[in-house]
Amino acid sequence: MTDVRIATALTKLVGVRHPVVQTGMGWVAGPRLVSAAAEAGALGILASATMTVDQLRSAVREVKSRTDAPFGVNLRADAGDAAERVRIIVDEGVKVASFALAPSRELIARLKDAGVVVIPSIGARRHAEKVAAWGADAVVVQGGEGGGHTGNVATSVLLPQVVDAVDIPVVAAGGFHDGRGLVAALAYGAAGIAMGTRFLLTSDSTVPDQVKARYLAATVKDVTLTTKVDGLPHRMLRTELVDALERSGRAASLLRAVRHAAAFRRDSGMSWARMIRDGLAMKHGKELTWSQVLLAANTPMLLKASMVEGRADLGVMASGQVAGLIDDLPSCAELVDRVMAEAHATLRGLPVAA
Repeated sequence: MTDVRIATALTKLVGVRHPVVQTGMGWVAGPRLVSAAAEAGALGILASATMTVDQLRSAVREVKSRTDAPFGVNLRADAGDAAERVRIIVDEGVKVASFALAPSRELIARLKDAGVVVIPSIGARRHAEKVAAWGADAVVVQGGEGGGHTGNVATSVLLPQVVDAVDIPVVAAGGFHDGRGLVAALAYGAAGIAMGTRFLLTSDSTVPDQVKARYLAATVKDVTLTTKVDGLPHRMLRTELVDALERSGRAASLLRAVRHAAAFRRDSGMSWARMIRDGLAMKHGKELTWSQVLLAANTPMLLKASMVEGRADLGVMASGQVAGLIDDLPSCAELVDRVMAEAHATLRGLPVAA
């Protein structure tokens, strides 16, 4: 365990040793990865969107059995059972609640009243200003380099905009994988960095080895941005399935969407009505076809095929552009130690003004 420490507003806010966040990736950020990240001194975030309410409570308790370090849970603020998930966070004493979509003012207030730190993820300055005004304790700012659903503004442009706009800690995401990136983010005014793909590619990640091998073999050019999965910009590895989705006509896309939606309904126990409602909630005002609405509701099944079942040919693999720069699978402890050592060396090597 490294002795190198960099205290920031993030480490003080959530009580972690290092200004590093492991993001809440569906099917990836389970108890094993989250507890390993937390034990390494980072803020581990449990992904709840792919869990039932009962599975979430069980997962939270498993993390607590593995580590005494602070950790968080990522929620979908628009989910029909969001209130039940919030109750679990409060009842189980989880330190942090993070959100992929901006939570309401009322939800933020409820969590803060219970002593939970609220950290939404945002992709635009105006969204950061909104949640800051509503009482969010910090924000994660993801630039277009980030994996999964993402925007089109680069982190180096978006991050300083948000830092200048709000008075709460800002965590930088999208394009980070090492200590040099941490120093760069701190120089922009961030209080830390959040990494998804880099933590996915660790020995503590439960992603099947054959899928990790696909990531390690990827170059920067093998990471693409497509709207053909669910109608929203989605950064992922280019695969045979992605190519097929981009070539598909409307009828084929609808048939595939219905098939995946049926499988997701069986797995999750959700009704068709709720699946459609959740899918519509994800469109953020965009015009989606019915196949895209169904895919928006069941994209987790496409991720599960790869991240759980190891079927890279049948699923999608969300990925930041940094996948093309990663070539090893350290443990979370080794990764965080390396990041902090690199950051310290980078800081010592910076020229000093006369």
